[in-house]
Amino acid sequence: QEQTGLMGAIVIDPKDPDPVAYDRDMVVLLSDWTDTAPEKVYGTLKKMSHYYNFRERTVGDLVRDLKTKGLSATWNERAMWNQMRMSETDISDVTGYTYTYLMNGVTPDQGWLGLCKPGEKVRLRFINGAAMGIFDVRIPGLKMTVVAADGQNIQPIVVDEFRIGVAETYDVIVEPAGDSAYTIFAQSNDRTGYARGTLTTDIALRAEIPAMDPAPTLGHREMGMDMSGMDHSGHDMSGGMPGMDHSEQAKPAMEAMDHSGHDMSAMDHSGHDMSAMKTMDHSQHTGKSRLAKAGFGSNFDPLAKINHVDTEFGPHVDSHSDAPQSGLTDPGIGLRDHMKLYGRRVLTYADIRGLHPTYDKREPSREIELHLTGNMRRYMWSINGLNFADAKPLELSFGERVRIILVNDTMMTHPIHLHGMWSELETGDPNYIPRKHTIIVQPGSRISYLVTADAKGRWAYHCHLLYHMPGMMREVRVV
Repeated sequence: QEQTGLMGAIVIDPKDPDPVAYDRDMVVLLSDWTDTAPEKVYGTLKKMSHYYNFRERTVGDLVRDLKTKGLSATWNERAMWNQMRMSETDISDVTGYTYTYLMNGVTPDQGWLGLCKPGEKVRLRFINGAAMGIFDVRIPGLKMTVVAADGQNIQPIVVDEFRIGVAETYDVIVEPAGDSAYTIFAQSNDRTGYARGTLTTDIALRAEIPAMDPAPTLGHREMGMDMSGMDHSGHDMSGGMPGMDHSEQAKPAMEAMDHSGHDMSAMDHSGHDMSAMKTMDHSQHTGKSRLAKAGFGSNFDPLAKINHVDTEFGPHVDSHSDAPQSGLTDPGIGLRDHMKLYGRRVLTYADIRGLHPTYDKREPSREIELHLTGNMRRYMWSINGLNFADAKPLELSFGERVRIILVNDTMMTHPIHLHGMWSELETGDPNYIPRKHTIIVQPGSRISYLVTADAKGRWAYHCHLLYHMPGMMREVRVV
C-alpha cells in the first residue's frame, strides 16, 4: 500500500515544552512509487530475485578487472562470487528501474518546494515511509543538526549526511541563508534514483541538483568475513577463519590483503567449498556467560566463532556471517569513505546519545541472539532460518529487561522494527541510551539493544522492507 500512495505523516507534539528551538517545521516524507501492482513486483522477485538489478557485470567489467588486477586475481574473484551464487552489485531488491522516489508525494522531475524566511531556524522532520527504499540524505551547502531520532530527542550532532532506513525518522535543524536555495537530496542506497526538493527563501530560486554518488559494490565486510580494523592481539589465529584458505601458500596473500576498500583481488577462494559456512558445528562455541554492562553492547568476542546453533540450515539459508563487525560505527555501504572523498561527515549510530538520562538503568537479565537469514536467489527471508509461519513466538516476562543481539547473516541491509516497546540502542554511554523503534542492521554486521518489556500483549517484530516481512518476522509475547 505504501508504494501505491497510501501513507501519511503523524507528528506528535510533546506534552512538556519542546527542548528544541526552531521557527518553522516541515515534514519531509520520503517514499517509493510504482505503477506496477505490488503483488506483481513480489511475484517477479520470487521468480527472479535479481530482475530489477540492471547493474550486473558485463564484458567491459571483466576487461577492466583483467587490466587492473590481472588474470589470476580476476579468475579467483569471479570463482568466489559464482560459487556463492551471489552478485556484488545486489544492493537493493527493487530499484529505480521500477520505482519513482518521491518527496512529499512529488516526483524528482518536479521537485517539492519548501519556503521559509531569511534567518529562520527550520526543523525538517524526515520520515522514511517507503516500502523498500533506503535513502542517503544531504543538503549541499547546509549543515544539519540532528536533534531527534524516531521521535525521541537526542543530544544535537552536526552532520552533512545520514542514512535513513524504512520506518526510521530523523529531525534536523538547518539555517538557510537569505536569498539562497538549497537542494534536499535523498538518493537511494543503490544509487538508481533519488527524491529531491528545494528549501528556499525565494520562490523564484532553485538550487543545482547534485549528481548521485558512485554505486557501491559488496565486499568481505558484507559477507561478515572482514578482519580489518579488528584488534588481533591476544588471539590465536592458527586455527584460521571458516571458509578461508590458511595453507602456507595462502599466508602471504592473507597478510597483504587490504579489506578497507573491499578489494578481493588478493584472496584465493577458488579451492574453497563455501557450503562449509552453512554446515559448521558451532554447538561448543556459546560465547561468554557473563552479561556485559547495560549500554555497552554484549561482551561478544569479534574473533570468536559465531554461535549458529539455533539457526535452521537448508536451501533457504545461503550464507552466514562468521566474523561480523559492529554496526555502530559503520554508516553503511556506499557511505564509509565520504569524509575522505568529499569532506562530508556521515551520521552513525555511535554518534547518537539520548537527550534525557536512561529511563531504565537496570542491567539485562538475559540475552537473546537472533540471526537475520535468507536465500537471495530463492528470495526467502527468515530469522534463525525459520520463517514467520514456522517460528515460535519470543516470550518476554512483563517488566523484565533483556538484551537483543541481531546478527545479519545476509548481504542485504535490514531495518528491524519492534512494535510496542522501545529498542534502546547500546552506543557505549550507559547514562544516555537512545531510544529507537527501528534499527538498521548492516550486511554482515551485528548490533545490540536493550528492551524493557513494559507492554503486555502480542507484538510484531520484523524487517520493515515490505517484501522481506512475510518471512523475516516473529511474534513477541509479553506475559
